[in-house]
Amino acid sequence: QVQLVESGGGLVQAGDSLRLSCATSGRIFSSYAMGWFRQAPGKEREFVAAIRRTDGNAYYANSVKGRFTISRDNAKNTVYLQMNSLKPEDSAVYYCAAKYYSGTYDHSYAYDYWGQGTQVTVSS
Repeated sequence: QVQLVESGGGLVQAGDSLRLSCATSGRIFSSYAMGWFRQAPGKEREFVAAIRRTDGNAYYANSVKGRFTISRDNAKNTVYLQMNSLKPEDSAVYYCAAKYYSGTYDHSYAYDYWGQGTQVTVSS
C-alpha cells in the first residue's frame, strides 16, 4: 500500500503562484512514477503532470506547459507541483497519484494509488 497526502492548496489571485506537495508513505517511493491530476466541478478528472520514477523525466498537459513544474524528492518521499501564473481555469481539486507499472502517464486508469485531493481556487 501507498498512502498519499496532498497539501498546499488555497485561494489565490490570477497570476499568483502555489506549490502543492504530496507526501507518501508505505512502499518504496522511488519505485513509483508520480502524477498530478485535477478535477473541476462538473468536469472529468484531467491529467496535469507526471514524473518518472528513475530519470525524473516529466510530462505535462498542454494547458499547463511552461507554467507548472513537477518535481520529486526521493529522500523525502514527496512530489511537488509548482504552479506559476495561475489562471481562473486552473481552479480545481488537485490529486496526487502513484503508478507502479510502466506505460501511459496521462490517463487516470494507469495509476494505482490516489490522495484525497487539495482545493485550488484562482480568482480573477
